[in-house]
Amino acid sequence: MSATDAAAAGSAPHLAAAVHARHRLDEVIHAPVRFSITAALASVDEAEFATVRDAVEVSDSVLSKQVSTLESAGYVKVRKGYVGKRPRTWLSLTRSGRTAYEHHLAALREIAGA
Repeated sequence: MSATDAAAAGSAPHLAAAVHARHRLDEVIHAPVRFSITAALASVDEAEFATVRDAVEVSDSVLSKQVSTLESAGYVKVRKGYVGKRPRTWLSLTRSGRTAYEHHLAALREIAGA
């Protein structure tokens, strides 16, 4: 075995670790509540804040904080308006949010299948 082959063989475990699917997990989405929010929004165009809150089973304040994090990352769009005289907030995934969710989910599936 040449020195080049030995060096390549010695670096193989390092290279294998660098391509492990866990490196493709999105840290913003990976938190359980944020993952649940993106999953809930992935199947709809838009959802009312209260609907997402109930689906994810968190308080208003927890949902608000986690949505702010997702919004700052550019993954969630927040739209405010009124239904009659009552204020409402709607949430939707942005295009980049939907893409990030799909890539994150694919990495999780790859890890689970490995």
